[in-house]
Amino acid sequence: MNMLKTALVAVVGGCIGAGALEGYRYAMQRGGASPSTAQLQSIIRDYIVSHPEVLQEAMAEFEKRQQVAEGEKARSAVKNHSDLIFNSPRQVVIGDKQGDVTLVEFFDYNCGYCKQALNDMAALMKADSKLRVVLKEFPVLGPSSVEAAQVATAVRMQDPTGEKYLAFHHKLLTSRGQADKAKALAVAHEVGIDMARLETDLASDEVKASIEESYKLAEQLGMNGTPSYVIGSEIVVGAVGLATLKEKVRAARCGGTASC
Repeated sequence: MNMLKTALVAVVGGCIGAGALEGYRYAMQRGGASPSTAQLQSIIRDYIVSHPEVLQEAMAEFEKRQQVAEGEKARSAVKNHSDLIFNSPRQVVIGDKQGDVTLVEFFDYNCGYCKQALNDMAALMKADSKLRVVLKEFPVLGPSSVEAAQVATAVRMQDPTGEKYLAFHHKLLTSRGQADKAKALAVAHEVGIDMARLETDLASDEVKASIEESYKLAEQLGMNGTPSYVIGSEIVVGAVGLATLKEKVRAARCGGTASC
């Protein structure tokens, strides 16, 4: 509602500006005094009725400015929190760990769109050997998602290479039904995790701190759903598909342009 209100204000403001200018010109051409408020309102109304395309032009301009403002705000947020986004010790890094472009994904194990995006991520990494990928637990779909994320964090804590975590990540995201603690523990066992240590790590403060870090970071970046990405300096929300992800990575590699 706030955005709609802002849009309407922008549209009306644009129309008033155009109408007022025409009214002023009309009055000056006739050599008369500036129009009164009532006359100006009548002129504005007549102008809008005669030129309804002004409404479309105003809305298009508003949307353009809004996109520019949102892009600038996102880039500023990424810059201000870049260390936590790209280099936090509480995250998993896969792909080329020295890659020239980093793609960060915030995900939830019960997110259907995240499951769809998993294949896109795999294809992207296969096609781009220089891509560095960071995975961040962001459980937003209820208690079961939090449980799964807690187990995943404990898996990460005993797997510095990320290899077992990646196997766990893939199996849990592609499993049927709801991901919860029981299912996550079963998958951890399947990929060869030390279950005794896992239970100990689950009770540690590090698990809670890791997930809280993702929550706070997502809030600062304006994210409230999954999957959400940071690619270079850009925030991308939603399962946008392989082609768009490739385009965003290419743009990041080329300094913000779609080609180089």
